[in-house]
Amino acid sequence: MKIGFDNDKYLETQSQHIRDRIAKFGGKLYLEFGGKLFDDYHASRVLPGFKPDSKLQMLMQLKDEAEIVIVINADDIEKNKVRGDLGITYDLDVLRLIDVFRNRGLFVNSVVLTRFADQPNAIKFEHILTENEINVYHHYSIPNYPTDVDLIVSDEGYGKNDFVETSRKLVVITAPGPGSGKMAVCLSQLYHEHKHGVKAGYAKFETFPIWNIPLKHPVNVAYEAATADLNDVNMIDPFHLEAYGKTTVNYNRDIEIFPVLNTMFELILGESPYKSPTDMGVNMAGNCIIDDDVVKNAANQEIIRRYYAAVCNQTKGVGASDEAYKIDLLMKQSKLNTTDRPVIVPALEKAKETGAPAAAIQLEDGSIVTGKTTNLLGACSAMLLNALKKLANIPDEVDILDAAVIEPIQRLKVETFGSVNPRLHTDEILIALSMSAVTNPTAKIAMEKLPMLRDTDAHATVIISETDTRIIKKLGIRLTTEPIYETKKLYRN
Repeated sequence: MKIGFDNDKYLETQSQHIRDRIAKFGGKLYLEFGGKLFDDYHASRVLPGFKPDSKLQMLMQLKDEAEIVIVINADDIEKNKVRGDLGITYDLDVLRLIDVFRNRGLFVNSVVLTRFADQPNAIKFEHILTENEINVYHHYSIPNYPTDVDLIVSDEGYGKNDFVETSRKLVVITAPGPGSGKMAVCLSQLYHEHKHGVKAGYAKFETFPIWNIPLKHPVNVAYEAATADLNDVNMIDPFHLEAYGKTTVNYNRDIEIFPVLNTMFELILGESPYKSPTDMGVNMAGNCIIDDDVVKNAANQEIIRRYYAAVCNQTKGVGASDEAYKIDLLMKQSKLNTTDRPVIVPALEKAKETGAPAAAIQLEDGSIVTGKTTNLLGACSAMLLNALKKLANIPDEVDILDAAVIEPIQRLKVETFGSVNPRLHTDEILIALSMSAVTNPTAKIAMEKLPMLRDTDAHATVIISETDTRIIKKLGIRLTTEPIYETKKLYRN
């Protein structure tokens, strides 16, 4: 993979920039963390060289000065809201996050339940946290939030919220997903700190959009594609332009809320420390791009991937109805076509040639390997085996899996489990390959090449099963599919 981003420079400059911001506010900073803190795969896709856990690594450099407060909306607990990428509820993700942070040596002491109104599931979750010696605090809904600033910045507004006891210079406010109330928690804490006579400040850490690259740079357009369901739109920050005469990029929600935030800062602190939404940010990612062409190409590929994800969700009946339309407009503005994704045409041609679903994968050296549907294998399973053979320099005519290994698994599926599809899924084919590797040196060589599939791109000509999707994702392959099903069955499991 070509590198376009200097991750080491990012870790160094980002941590120093946060230290500078702590010093600016007299020694205490509430830092709102947007996006994913330790598994930011979007950033690693559009900024090749960015490690998915870069933000967590950066915090590790500040771990003696930092503590983490996790925020979750009590309504999300009550509704069992699920993280789309992980398939787990927000409350379970809070527990996961606590474990991950603590395993890295970071201090996690508190969870804030926002919009708390004695929701039964939220109370149950609170018991789980307190039984595990995690402090829990309640924040409440404020009428006419965020417009009635006089009420909000008063004892009947932020004053009603529990004050979260913290002990470190840097307080990182994070959450399992958007809409959790991170900013409100930060501002509420500023209100209480000010009443206690403690100097404290607020800053925001959002990786995207990147403020110091052009508005229509593919990286920023890819962010719009990623948040099309949230109606986020990148904009020139008018407040920054007026204050400094410099063009910077922000997004609509921060720009729209800034006048309100500015008034809140004035009421809480006496004066606002910021002249623009861009001023509030601490993101240094734009300064660490070292090959703009590589980054642009990677971001353009992400836009196309996002388009395919949206049209497939539309076919499945999930997701925002106009999401695909919005991303299609972004593609047109960026002069992108689906055929700009190298794996698509080979997959479609193989499907046309064989009259059955097919798949294609582009390996690290740029070569493309296809897989076709057979009586033994699904298209993605065949694609994986063919890719491993290519990487291991195993001739096409050599079978790394004997039919005698596959057929017993097929009989188990059909005769014992009652499956109507005898073809092997990707998980089944990998298990069969790993078992064969014990006695078959050729299979062993192929198995050893599995890590080389990470960060490759693939495309299938039909929507594949959840099993195949999950395994391919675990292998680190960036898969897209055509928005059609292989059959017209109504029930799919």
